[in-house]
Amino acid sequence: MAMEIKKPTRRQFLIAGGAAAGGGLLLGIGFAASGPSRRERAEAAAAGEDERFVTAWLKIAPDNRVTIYVPHSDMGQGTITALAMMAAEELDADWSLVTAEQAPAERAFANEALGNRFVAGEDVPPMLKGLNAAAWYQIAKFMNMQITGGSMAVRYTGQHGMRVTGAAAREMLVKAAASRWGVSPSDCTASTSLVTGPSGQTATYGELVAEAASYSPSARPALKSKSERKIIGTSRPRFDIPGKVDGSAVYGVDAQAPGMLYAAVRLAPVFGSKILPYDASGILARRGVKKVVEFPAGIAVIADNYWRAKEAALALDVEFDAGEKADISSDTIFAAHDAALDAGKSETDKEVGNAASAFAAPGADIVSAEYRVPYLAHACMEPMNCTVWIRDGKADVWVGSQDALGTRARVADITGIPFDNVTLHPLLLGGGFGRRIPIREGFFDFPSEIDWAAMIAKEVDAPVKLIYTREDDIQHDAYRPAVTARIRAVADADGFPIAYENRYIHKDEPGEAPHIPYAVPHQSIRYIDIENPVPRGPWRSVAHTQHTFFSESFIDELAHRAGRDPLEFRLAMLDGQPRHAAVLKLAAEKAGWGRPLPNGHFHGVAVQQSFGSIVAEVAEVSIESGSPRVHRVVAAVDCGEVIHPDTAAQQVESGIIYGLTAALYGEIGIEGGGVAQTNFTDYEMVKLAESPRIDVHFIESGEALGGLGEPSTPVISAAVANAVFAATGTRVRQLPFKLHDLKQVSDKFARAAD
Repeated sequence: MAMEIKKPTRRQFLIAGGAAAGGGLLLGIGFAASGPSRRERAEAAAAGEDERFVTAWLKIAPDNRVTIYVPHSDMGQGTITALAMMAAEELDADWSLVTAEQAPAERAFANEALGNRFVAGEDVPPMLKGLNAAAWYQIAKFMNMQITGGSMAVRYTGQHGMRVTGAAAREMLVKAAASRWGVSPSDCTASTSLVTGPSGQTATYGELVAEAASYSPSARPALKSKSERKIIGTSRPRFDIPGKVDGSAVYGVDAQAPGMLYAAVRLAPVFGSKILPYDASGILARRGVKKVVEFPAGIAVIADNYWRAKEAALALDVEFDAGEKADISSDTIFAAHDAALDAGKSETDKEVGNAASAFAAPGADIVSAEYRVPYLAHACMEPMNCTVWIRDGKADVWVGSQDALGTRARVADITGIPFDNVTLHPLLLGGGFGRRIPIREGFFDFPSEIDWAAMIAKEVDAPVKLIYTREDDIQHDAYRPAVTARIRAVADADGFPIAYENRYIHKDEPGEAPHIPYAVPHQSIRYIDIENPVPRGPWRSVAHTQHTFFSESFIDELAHRAGRDPLEFRLAMLDGQPRHAAVLKLAAEKAGWGRPLPNGHFHGVAVQQSFGSIVAEVAEVSIESGSPRVHRVVAAVDCGEVIHPDTAAQQVESGIIYGLTAALYGEIGIEGGGVAQTNFTDYEMVKLAESPRIDVHFIESGEALGGLGEPSTPVISAAVANAVFAATGTRVRQLPFKLHDLKQVSDKFARAAD
């Protein structure tokens, strides 16, 4: 998942930079920018007896054990292992002595590497990068930034944080050894947790760490070349797997505290409803029920076990006043989309050339299509939950969150307890996909179970665990937006587009999602924002998930209209985009594009760049009982470089399954102002028996690192839609596929090509 991070104004940046300079933090990039004081804060938070933090995320014990603290959460993506590998590589540590864990929710572990690269971007002048990192550490602390999402962990925290911290620590250890032996650091070498001097003298990292910690980290430590690496690029066993296999791993829903109570909720079925007066006396008389608490979204029942709380909440006789919001439905929402598009008032996204003139030219060969996708829920396998204990002016919080520091700050805001008096115990997440990011004013303006848990916990003198039912989760999410897009092109005599126009509803992040990689001289991409009460939030791959379906379906339509092979049609328009062409060719080659397939099987192809990576996918599809059956998906991925090959492939496979679920089944429908779906019975998932074979192939282009958690998700819907057209001659323009009987298609979003 990705999120919107707003860039600071120039004035805000200068204020932050000035504060950093005034504090003497102009030491260089990454952790070097924070100096010993930050390291000391890290030691106070996480160091045991005789252990030392060499840099803020790296701790070494006297027995030579190395612990890497990773400022990201574990959602099953393998991030903690991959980032530890990047730090250990530059440290030149003995991997058998390395462990890693999620960093505490302490400001000493705030993630300025994320801010430095994701927010400021790559356009910061080299001479200012030291100031920039120092400033961004202050901003990261101020914003309580430990976000996991946006496919940022490896490409930002790893590349610009973990590698730097490992290299800086290695240099400090070498300096300590050189000082001890009275020799030059250049005459010493570090390898596998051992420093060797010019006369063959040796010292382990553990023996040197106390002396090394007295040095300030280098402003620009030397990083290894690719040929020098021993750890990066290998598939080391993941730290998180044993606990998940033997059951010792602790997820948010597993949290326990002495005397813990349980809360279940009765949420308003219509977004923004008001609670009408109700009588809770009968509920309070039930066995084990302790209290009934009202909060903005509904009512919570607190009891001594979850079953009693849930049953009491379901039995509560309460009504909600939805007002005019009860008239809202999917039909009215999409009608509003159509009306806004018909009105023609839009904001500029991208303008190249003069598309308006191309469309107005006499005899212009204009091709047009309209596409639509619904709201989608996140549907994490672990139900939403949060445990809060408020006592003596302090709060403890147990939760799996995609932003540990942000969650801690949110609980402080809700309860009025000072930030320093809130302790967060970060636990594993059974899925996130953007669902478990706490509200950030100006960024993600939707409340979550963390808000409600904190409000409820204020009302009792005991720890309280709030657990959502599956129905609560499906019907009270912050959803991927529903979007309608109208796309037109002017085709030349050979069928290639010379002008491209896209008018779509709702501008979302990342901003480049609606853009196309193809060499079309005239482009006009514009958007219209419409407000409605349905809460929206970041969903895995964010705006790419809608726009890749739109644009890659439309390009396929143009190819078929021109009577050209869809693969060759794309390649012909990719001048200046060699990476896109390379992944398309590799995916096609590995899938057997153009070679005979089993009877009734057909190929579809799509490509997209997102989060710094370029992914092409070829889907092999047949039609069974009027629905697409996906037999095989071949993905080719250029993410610059692969850190952990097994985990990288798993992330691509996961993204494809997640995107395929959305394409085949995903639909949150609005009826009477609320969500119509309730559980996995009517919000279906792709099951193991229908999961396709997935083959993943990587291209190591040497370009900047790209993400892997999200880039494979948006491509699959277009690849399947294009295969469906090849199989049936029917162009599906509205997802999910379950809406269409491909034997008898008549609606305007699923019709034969013009």
